[in-house]
Amino acid sequence: MEDVNNIDSGVQPAMWPWEHALFGYVVYSVVCHAHYRDAPGKYETAVVLIASVLPDVVDKTLAWQFDVFHSGYALAHSIFIAAPLAIVVGLSAREYGRPALGLAFAIGYPLHLVGDVIPSYISSGEWTISHLLWPVVVIEGRDHGGLLEGFRHNFGPYLAEVLALEPTPYLLVQVGIALTAVGLWIVDGWPGCRLVVRWNRLLYERLS
Repeated sequence: MEDVNNIDSGVQPAMWPWEHALFGYVVYSVVCHAHYRDAPGKYETAVVLIASVLPDVVDKTLAWQFDVFHSGYALAHSIFIAAPLAIVVGLSAREYGRPALGLAFAIGYPLHLVGDVIPSYISSGEWTISHLLWPVVVIEGRDHGGLLEGFRHNFGPYLAEVLALEPTPYLLVQVGIALTAVGLWIVDGWPGCRLVVRWNRLLYERLS
């Protein structure tokens, strides 16, 4: 097992959860149009969005809030976990007659790992995958003092870069992905929008 210096400190460029979701939707929408000749369904859209942010939800929470891992790149970000998990979920969904849902997960989850490699390559021109090799490679992190504090620490540099409005290569990629995702979502008929409204209504009724 090899220890690697911290890349979990906000210094290294990385996709944020909403960027992972947008990236996942773009790819899944393109696949749906190419394979099914149709737009993504509402449930498939929900699955691909959830799957595309799941690695961060798991690893950041366990590392920053509960100190289970050294950094926010561990179990859920490992290619040794992501690949078999995507295959198992995909095959299981097919077995239960919901192949589209399985495909949504099998695309969204691994794309998160791809999304964590792209920013570093665009910024430095080097492919960095050491943070995806847990437990063979363990990333040494910092004490984030909790999930909220960890978010604040990492969000600061990101926000400063966005507000600077400097057309860096990665900022242009971020804007391009966002515009493409929104455009596809509109063309696809706003999939998932009514589902979110219904969930919110049910939640409101339960809390009332």
